[in-house]
Amino acid sequence: MVAEEPEGFYEGGEKGGLYTKSGTEYATKIISRNKSPDLSFDRSINPYKGCEHGCIYCFVRSTHNYWGLSSGQDFETHIFTKLNAVKLLRQELNRPRYQWGVVVLGSNTDPYQPIERRLKITRGVLEELSNFNHPVAIVTKSVGVIRDLDLISDMAKRNLVKVFLSVTTLDKELSNRLELRASTPRRCLAAVRELSQKGVPTGVMIAPIIPGLTDSEIEAIIGVAAANAVSECGYILLRLPNEVKALFTEWLHCHRPLAARRVLNLVRAFHGARLYNSAFGQRQKGDGPDAKMILDRFSRAAKEYSINVDPKVLDCTRFYPPQSQGELFG
Repeated sequence: MVAEEPEGFYEGGEKGGLYTKSGTEYATKIISRNKSPDLSFDRSINPYKGCEHGCIYCFVRSTHNYWGLSSGQDFETHIFTKLNAVKLLRQELNRPRYQWGVVVLGSNTDPYQPIERRLKITRGVLEELSNFNHPVAIVTKSVGVIRDLDLISDMAKRNLVKVFLSVTTLDKELSNRLELRASTPRRCLAAVRELSQKGVPTGVMIAPIIPGLTDSEIEAIIGVAAANAVSECGYILLRLPNEVKALFTEWLHCHRPLAARRVLNLVRAFHGARLYNSAFGQRQKGDGPDAKMILDRFSRAAKEYSINVDPKVLDCTRFYPPQSQGELFG
């Protein structure tokens, strides 16, 4: 199986696992395109497949089934890496017909999960984007983003970057159970403040909001985010596609048995009596009176704390290839 995967393969996380790579031809493209009306961006880069953070609610987990791996432990311990990401990115950005626009780094799996400390693929991608004056928005649950603060702050001076830290709950004990190896909420908020102090536009994503478990914290998270100099905030409702339904349900019965039935019933209330609705316009925010209440609460809190008043618009006019086609292919 591994020998057929056209990318690097990493097994075992930062816990003594073995890293191997298969073949000399890795990924065939690095920028993924989408036409989803639910998303505010049309392109993204994900240096890794699978994520060591182990967030039980992660809607991307089931994609590991495509490689004959499980959505559970395999997703957390078998990490595919795009070792040729920088080369592919350089080639794509140098194409004469390339149409530039804001690219999101980390739209699926986290670009700053533990393996990044060793491989530095995310940093290489950022360096390449910086060389081309290409705008980028970073989304992460890790304070590892601070390791690249020198590069990020330099890009911020050219209005080329903003960073979103994802916060699910302010309850450290709950976070430790939901997000096994992700940075704690306190450390994420400290990272947000440090980024802001260096002139980097920052935001907080309340992601996901889990009805009956973390939804009571919406106002508190926005308030703490504002206190840490955040200028933007957004949210995504819990998504339970495919095998993630069973994984999250099992987690609830194990870690929150008394709340399990209520949480699952509330999730169904957002999705027409189902645990998940994949329809555009509903999968991320839900539908019905409960979904409207969440939106209203979020909007009121954002207004109270002057969040989202003037969202940063990154500069897409600076893009310029640093080398000619002759230099690239010569």
